[in-house]
Amino acid sequence: MMTQKERAKQFSPFDSLKGLHEALKQREERRTRTEKREISDEIAEKNSKILMKLEKGMKVGVFCYSAFHDTVKTGVVTKLDTTYKFLVINDERIWFDDIYEVKILDAK
Repeated sequence: MMTQKERAKQFSPFDSLKGLHEALKQREERRTRTEKREISDEIAEKNSKILMKLEKGMKVGVFCYSAFHDTVKTGVVTKLDTTYKFLVINDERIWFDDIYEVKILDAK
């Protein structure tokens, strides 16, 4: 007679195509990659004015280029470095040159 533990093993999940899901996910990620768009001088100046207003603790929304994709990131500014031209939102560094648009969502 089988113990309850032995019977449970018999019905445990079985992935007959081990690794397929990860391979499909990687392939999809590569297929959806985009090139970085050019930012006009007008937009760069607008972003620059907003970036100069930013302070640590402000909630912002950033439309930017990151890891071969255009993406929107929202969160609280934890660091702003105007010397090396980047800001950190939720422990993620975003370079000023990669920002398409930035909006202040909530001031301190």
